[in-house]
Amino acid sequence: MALHPDRLLPIEAEARVVARRLFAQVEALPIVSPHGHTEPAWYAQNLPFPDPAALFVIPDHYIFRMLYSQGVPLEALGVPRSDGGPVETDGRKIWRLFAQHYRLFRGTPSRLWFEHALETVFGIEERLGPDNADALYDRIAAALTRDDMRPRALYDRFGIEAIATTDSALDDLAHHDAIRASGWHGRVVPTYRPDAVVDPDRPGFAAALARLFEITGEPVNWAGYLEAHRIRRAYFAERGARATDHGHPTALTADLDAFEAARLFEQVRSGTADARERELFRAQMLTEMARMSRDDGLVMQIHPGSVRNHNAPLFARFGFDKGADIPSSTDYVHALRPLLNAVGNDPALTVIVFTLDEAAYSRELAPLAGHYPALRLGPAWWFFDSPDGMRRFRETTAETAGIYNTVGFNDDTRAFLSIPARHDVARRVDCAWLARLVCDGRLDEDEAQEMARDLAYQLAKDAYRL
Repeated sequence: MALHPDRLLPIEAEARVVARRLFAQVEALPIVSPHGHTEPAWYAQNLPFPDPAALFVIPDHYIFRMLYSQGVPLEALGVPRSDGGPVETDGRKIWRLFAQHYRLFRGTPSRLWFEHALETVFGIEERLGPDNADALYDRIAAALTRDDMRPRALYDRFGIEAIATTDSALDDLAHHDAIRASGWHGRVVPTYRPDAVVDPDRPGFAAALARLFEITGEPVNWAGYLEAHRIRRAYFAERGARATDHGHPTALTADLDAFEAARLFEQVRSGTADARERELFRAQMLTEMARMSRDDGLVMQIHPGSVRNHNAPLFARFGFDKGADIPSSTDYVHALRPLLNAVGNDPALTVIVFTLDEAAYSRELAPLAGHYPALRLGPAWWFFDSPDGMRRFRETTAETAGIYNTVGFNDDTRAFLSIPARHDVARRVDCAWLARLVCDGRLDEDEAQEMARDLAYQLAKDAYRL
């Protein structure tokens, strides 16, 4: 299973030679991970990971959604149920089940990430299968007992310079406080995610809204609501936050006058808003959040276009983020216009837009980012966080937006050991793309070297003000 040294580099001999030189310049650069979903408790408590299944299978929706698609129940994979129902707790049984179905991952980025972790972290060069499942489980489990396999040691081993977590607007950030109080040198920063108190369609919205007012002590009205967000954003910024994150169903924005916005808030708060009004409220809040970012300097990330919890029976048992979020077509040109007309011409503001609709890359997003000073394109995301997805992103956006209206690479993962693997893939894909431009006569190699470094490291660091 030894990783091929030229994996993902061009198959054309001349381009491959150039790509090797480019990759050699960026392979060992530090990792800047400005948007991700690892647990801050890992770094605060620095406890050993429990077992191979808890490390690789249970937290990774890329893994368990594929197994579920082939009839493997999530209960059998140890995925916790939100309704308190029983699930498998024996890590070895979960691992054996994963090994039994490992062939499903042939040709997928998940296999690239997993095998990169096996080889580079554990020194394992055997491909997982039913025959060696127990032996590999024992080898990984034994390694996890060592101090050099704890989260803080792995942070250093992976060359992470900074990593962001994603945190509810209501989170007290106690783990982040503990990290800071410990004196550890690692830089782990929170990200303000206000969906729970912005999206009226989200389960528990009314209770979350009440909690927001309780925490901040603001009056329960539109002005108080906006001020509550400002207070919570400042709380996050004091603990190192550099960004906000917004996971809306669409990219729709609005710019209502104060009277109409206050009236809409009262309808949403009272639970009388209809579907159109609830969508309008989310739209208004994206523009309000952009104004707040202009004022407080937090970078704004918009992640639209996912139909969340598509599988209703599964959501009832397991809750959010269980592999049943499905991409949908998304409009950006008309949807973002109110926000961009309000604040998009301010170069001091950074709004990073992601998409799950590849058709929008060249038709909408690249032209928008190639014009508005405030707008940047997030990298190929989620279902397109893959070698071919990354290549398509570069090919369809660079001619209009260049690379300097993009923000490098975000690993966007809950699986800690996949972080260096994902950055390795991104760096290889970008070097392959740049090498072809060199061989086509469109770039000088010294330009490609500078661009490779920017894509691997500097763009993310600059965009997120790290």
